[in-house]
Amino acid sequence: MDSVLRQSKAMCPFMMKATAAGLRAMTTAARPAASPCGGTISKLQVLARRCPVMGKAMAVQSARIGHAGIPTVASRAAMSTTSSHGKTTKAKLHTSRSHEAQPIEGAIFNNHEKVQLPPRIPTKAHAGASPTAATRTTPPVHHHGTKFNYEAFYDAELDRKHKDKSYRYFNNINRLAKEFPRAHMATKEDKVTVWCANDYLGMGRNPHVLKAMHETLDEYGAGAGGTRNISGHNRHAVELEATIAKLHAKDAALVFSSCYVANDATLATLGSKLPNCVILSDSLNHASMIQGIRHSGTTKIIFKHNDVQDLEEKLAALPLHVPKIIAFESVYSMCGSIGPIEKICDLAEKYGAITFNDEVHAVGMYGPHGAGVAEHLDFEAHKQGKPRGTIMDRVDIFTGTLGKAYGCVGGYIAGSAKLVDTVRSLAPGFIFTTSLPPAVMAGARAAIEYQMSYNGDRRLQQLHTRAVKEALGERDIPVIPNPSHIIPILVGNAELAKQASDKLLQNHQIYVQSINYPTVPVGQERLRITPTPGHTKEYRDQLVNAIDAIWTELGIKRTSEWAAEGGFIGVGEADAAPVEPLWTNEQLGITQMAEQDNINTERVLESMAAASAAA
Repeated sequence: MDSVLRQSKAMCPFMMKATAAGLRAMTTAARPAASPCGGTISKLQVLARRCPVMGKAMAVQSARIGHAGIPTVASRAAMSTTSSHGKTTKAKLHTSRSHEAQPIEGAIFNNHEKVQLPPRIPTKAHAGASPTAATRTTPPVHHHGTKFNYEAFYDAELDRKHKDKSYRYFNNINRLAKEFPRAHMATKEDKVTVWCANDYLGMGRNPHVLKAMHETLDEYGAGAGGTRNISGHNRHAVELEATIAKLHAKDAALVFSSCYVANDATLATLGSKLPNCVILSDSLNHASMIQGIRHSGTTKIIFKHNDVQDLEEKLAALPLHVPKIIAFESVYSMCGSIGPIEKICDLAEKYGAITFNDEVHAVGMYGPHGAGVAEHLDFEAHKQGKPRGTIMDRVDIFTGTLGKAYGCVGGYIAGSAKLVDTVRSLAPGFIFTTSLPPAVMAGARAAIEYQMSYNGDRRLQQLHTRAVKEALGERDIPVIPNPSHIIPILVGNAELAKQASDKLLQNHQIYVQSINYPTVPVGQERLRITPTPGHTKEYRDQLVNAIDAIWTELGIKRTSEWAAEGGFIGVGEADAAPVEPLWTNEQLGITQMAEQDNINTERVLESMAAASAAA
């Protein structure tokens, strides 16, 4: 609605000169109406009738009122009305987005869905009331049938989820800090090995993190006490945000209760406040970004996943002066692909856009200090402490999480001081949310600082990932190829994916959750495996043997079978180029060891373990 009003004012010579105060004055400057219904009309209506556009529209509207005897919702919102008590009621002017505006008569619109309402019934005039007042009186509602059956609705929705095999089951998994990556289920005796956690580096049990949290908890208590602007702002928030800003080499940062909230609040705020903003979103973006764009109410354009040519075509079609946000991820968590950050920055600079880079699955995992993929792409420069002019320096907005590689909870944005202050001042998702507890923020800060100074955990995680990918490849297990730490194993059927997950848990005490629609498209169901530094050879062998046996038992397609069908999403595709890991042998410090006698990753790990034990 704001966009429509702005466009109208820009095109209409009357609106360009009119002030808000003048318009309000004209709506109250009433005069007798020259119509059979009597009543009054405003000066604004008189002038509107002289307009070549509004005049015709009002003539059509008057004809409708004359025939139907009742004005539409649009006409009621546009005109002042006279109540049955003879008082003039001013119409409300909505300046919110279109999804908040009055709906068309007889229908409700929500997310493009249309629900038909019963037609309004005209009523006879009350005694002593004017005909105009009578026709504008809300008619009585006649109740027919029975009340809506809410429980039946819930049953139908859940039944549909069960039938399409997308119903989500939750396992009782209790991770054991002293036995990582082990956990117990409902009873402490029922232990399993967790292979799908996002605590990628095991920081949830890191002694430096736990020490910081214990000390803070004892001194400052459990909760923060309120929202940041009331009573939840404290030194722990200030210090954590300073650490995050340093990590990404930005002026400022802002901490949220989760990165879902950070993405939603930031995109919704910027999208709704930037005039005529357009947000260009990668087709595989996370649900939090999709929701934030939806909440912004602004124009959204989806570009093909990691397709910079498609992105440029869409950018080129937009006026240069229009504000634009390119929203994308660095590591896409369900397929493991890496976003083309440098090329997107090039396009943003060329077409006057800003970049919104979600590094949720990359912070702590990539780069010499763990700042993410953007840092990793200029590894040596950041290793030497020279961030200026790098790809990371070119990104406008970073978002990240404290709940994955850093092992705590919470999310954040990082960027220029004015950007962060704008979101801090305008985003309801920040303003009205209780602050994270001091102990959590102290633990998150300790985790970031630890990973900024030590890269041994992420190097070991990468080596364990390589070892598992190589072992699964030798068994003809269909791993979707990617350069990251994610191991997605293609199943291609929701029911089979659930069965494979259940058998791993029940028969092999291995927990790997199946990934079904809507997280991934129908037909691309998979198991998603995430090794950690704690997944040593014993656990890796157990996993690979179990998956191999289950694939045979359930008759799930192997890589060779996908290849015989021409391949699918990278699996078994004959002409697909080999995918090189983002972490190179040199960055992992194993160049000479890996090249000697064509040694594989498993032997590298054995050599590293032996050297560590000797030390």
